[in-house]
Amino acid sequence: MKTLDVITIGRASVDLYGGQVGGRLEDMASFQKYIGGSPTNIAAGTARLGLKSALVTRVGDEHMGRFIREELAREGVDVRGVKTDPERLTALVLLGIRDDKQFPLIFYRENCADMALCEDDIDEGFIAASRSVVATGTHLSHPRTAAAVLKALRLAREHGAQTALDIDYRPNLWGLSGHGDGENRFIESAAVTAKLQATLGLFDLIVGTEEEFHIAGGTTDTVAALRAVRALSGATLVCKRGPMGAVAFAGAIPDRLDEGESGPGFPIEVFNVLGAGDGFMSGLLKGWLDGEAWPRALTYANACGAFAVSRHGCTPAYPSWDELQFFLSRGVVNPALRKDVALEQVHWATNRHGDWTTMRVFAFDHRMQLEDMARDAGADPARIGAFKELCLDAALRVAGGRPGHGILCDGRLGRSALYRAAGTGLWIGRPVEWPGSRPLVLEPEIGPDYGGLSEWPLGHVVKALCFCHPDDDPAMQAEQEATITRLFHAARRNRLEFLLEIIPSKVGSVDDDTSARLIRRFYDIGIYPDWWKLEPFRTEAAWANACAAITENDPHVRGIVVLGLDAPEAELAESFALAARQPLVRGFAVGRTIFAQAARDWLAGRVADEMAVADMAARYGKLCAIWDDARSAAKGEAA
Repeated sequence: MKTLDVITIGRASVDLYGGQVGGRLEDMASFQKYIGGSPTNIAAGTARLGLKSALVTRVGDEHMGRFIREELAREGVDVRGVKTDPERLTALVLLGIRDDKQFPLIFYRENCADMALCEDDIDEGFIAASRSVVATGTHLSHPRTAAAVLKALRLAREHGAQTALDIDYRPNLWGLSGHGDGENRFIESAAVTAKLQATLGLFDLIVGTEEEFHIAGGTTDTVAALRAVRALSGATLVCKRGPMGAVAFAGAIPDRLDEGESGPGFPIEVFNVLGAGDGFMSGLLKGWLDGEAWPRALTYANACGAFAVSRHGCTPAYPSWDELQFFLSRGVVNPALRKDVALEQVHWATNRHGDWTTMRVFAFDHRMQLEDMARDAGADPARIGAFKELCLDAALRVAGGRPGHGILCDGRLGRSALYRAAGTGLWIGRPVEWPGSRPLVLEPEIGPDYGGLSEWPLGHVVKALCFCHPDDDPAMQAEQEATITRLFHAARRNRLEFLLEIIPSKVGSVDDDTSARLIRRFYDIGIYPDWWKLEPFRTEAAWANACAAITENDPHVRGIVVLGLDAPEAELAESFALAARQPLVRGFAVGRTIFAQAARDWLAGRVADEMAVADMAARYGKLCAIWDDARSAAKGEAA
């Protein structure tokens, strides 16, 4: 049984992409970290388009190797074929965007992990499970890696899979030029041509630029090169022609490239040419494996390539299937695709990582309340940080490594707990508002330019609590909205999800439409939270109105979590039962109902650490069970 659509094989690296644009690589001051290497990019790109993809490669037994493995898994790529090399380091690439034509890059690949790939790494059962195997040119450059690729291709054919080659010619990776020549895409070499030609007959699909077909065909006359390849292979040949699109040749090569089958190109601004070929290949494979005609497959490919050249990075630029369909149905509105607000929202919202359809969040981000408790107990406020570590212990005890649990914790009083939570599997939200402020003021750590967010790990979610009301006076409304707007864009710039909490009941009277009016207002000014945190409404109408206000503006929103407002457990159970009837409500974020009594007792010295942890774990665990029961009951009612 074929459980995979595509297996790619070859390079896996960490791309360190210069954050500044328009300068030399020497002038770069900061770098963004992404997965890289053509087969790795293609595996992620095809997964985003809905194919079941896998990668065969090697990574080092260190932080960068783990990053590649974890990031691929987050993208939905099967990583069973990713082997860990105990002796070699993961490959690195430093890249920059000089202009629309120059892209300086340095490959750090001396004896790297992926070049140690060998025949023993190729598992027959794994290859047999895939409908296709895709090879790239670099791994044909060394006898050991070439043997691994050839074994995979042989097994693919034996088990009825299709095979494809992305020529992906990098002269300096074939040893033809120096380390500083990474952006050079063509150097003639009879030896490289001979190696490539020895394998061309093994493929059903061969893809390359004109220069790449020149090296495969042994001539710089493109038509003649294609004919030379055709003489050795019956594969469909797809020739990429940059801004002129691409053409496919399933049979004889005509006298003119324009006589091949083609798909429409897209008039977009070229911002970054790196990774465009891997995006193109991802779209092409989607069409090919779905049985689309070549013009349609090339439309997918050209569109995916267009996304890549208009955005920063390689894999992060590639579209989801929903995004591709949105783009193809709507067309180009802004040639600079990264500046197309509607398109970027779909891109962001449909490529987020992680399944958080259930949210059971222990909120101990409270600062003012815990400071008051410490004062009442006569305790040193410095002890609050230690108490928050106990809160984390309780959260971890209840979660037990299972998904669907999280915390809200601040970075001022709860820094140690926040740092410890990294890598535990918990969802982590982090507040930015100064407690109780109205108009909204941010914690000093955020900084006057909001640059403090650049220090946050990518897994942290920016949480902002705004005390607001539809009837606020214009000056108050304008000031708070300006802060939220700037904060939202700063979060996006730093690749952080954003949670907006609104509590109108603390400001004025509320009815069934109050929160819905606020929600629509935030969307009207361009704020698209990944998460909403809302009060526990007392009527089904209030929930229906709020959910409608969200879904009509953002069908891809992560969802809603219900806050607790220090309500007793019985009252929370009642509110959970009502909220759980709305599928958009993913769960709860409750704090003082869980920790208040333990905090008072622990700060006063009446209980020890373990007793406090046990008490909070029991309360948190019970709330989790109440929510799960409420959701199950709601699903039963719906059924």
